Amino acid sequence: MSINVQHRIFGLDIVRATAILLVLCSHSTLLLFPNESHFIITIVQFFGAIGVDLFFVLSGFLIGGIIIKNIDNNKTTPRDFMQFWVRRWFKTLPNYFLVLLLNIIVFYLFNKEIIAGIGSFFLFIQNFKTAMPDFFTESWSLSIEEFAYLLVPVLLLAAIPFSKSVAKNNLFLLVTLVVILAVFLARLLFYFENDISSYKTWSHQVRKVVVYRIDSIYYGFFAAYLFSKCRLLWNRYKTSAFICGLILFFVMHGFIFIFNCQPQTHPLFYTVFYLPLLSISLLLLFPVFSNWEKGIVFKKQITFISLISYALYLLNYSLILLPLQRIFNVETFSGIEKVMILVFYWGASFFFSYLLYTYFEKPIMTFRNSRFINKYFC
Repeated sequence: MSINVQHRIFGLDIVRATAILLVLCSHSTLLLFPNESHFIITIVQFFGAIGVDLFFVLSGFLIGGIIIKNIDNNKTTPRDFMQFWVRRWFKTLPNYFLVLLLNIIVFYLFNKEIIAGIGSFFLFIQNFKTAMPDFFTESWSLSIEEFAYLLVPVLLLAAIPFSKSVAKNNLFLLVTLVVILAVFLARLLFYFENDISSYKTWSHQVRKVVVYRIDSIYYGFFAAYLFSKCRLLWNRYKTSAFICGLILFFVMHGFIFIFNCQPQTHPLFYTVFYLPLLSISLLLLFPVFSNWEKGIVFKKQITFISLISYALYLLNYSLILLPLQRIFNVETFSGIEKVMILVFYWGASFFFSYLLYTYFEKPIMTFRNSRFINKYFC
């Protein structure tokens, strides 16, 4: 596959590639040690969760930047936002619906039934305000992203006619901050009205629920605003921001690991404060990565992983790892057998993701840029 790296920012490709590799490493522990608990396994799985948060902030940074660019070009009519949504949907929906259908088929082959409430997955409401079902579980993050890209543009469209004295870019920032505050208050309300009995409960009822996590994308929007409107400060303090981000990240998690803080023992911290602090620590890294335009070592390999990262995220778990677990009892495998199935898992994940990207995702993206789509939809 030929890779055009001319118009890509290498640092952001590093972020995307790092995020998906962290997810794959985390899932590898679930394949090899599904019922084992060890400090190293916990660390690997922890960083796998961080990989998804990296995706959130990165995606918000990129899409928020597109919205700001449209605002700068005075493209703020309903038609303009519809064009934005159509282009976004061409990127996300075809892969999602194809993989969803494949998941339905695989689930039926193994269980001879269709999961209850399957229709909610087609509307991205499977985890809108309730716990994520135990099916196509990686789709929880995609629901959050889809609603994030709907909400702020809709609120902007509603606010613009009544805010003519406010610059549209400032209105974008205001709406973003208001939504972040609203989600913060929603989590606070959840804390007062619910009990958290375990990390799994917290993850399913808070971390993976749209109304409590949509702000993770909007921290990326906030970073996009700073990148666009405060570029001088963004560049001048990039190293300081990077160091502060690392300090916040490692000090916060150092306390968590040293004092064994869990959602059931520190529910206020986990439910209300942990997730936004995590997003802030990650966005502070972006001034450095957004200025890292050219790569020297492994540039093509990193760009390749970045390009197929969406396909990798969709395929690696429900369609590759879970069937392997159903077919093989990996817990009884010897060391060499575990190495072999791990190599197969990674190889199959990359191979099928390459096929999905090359023969499905990329042609659709090409069609998105065609004269027909630009004429009738954009």
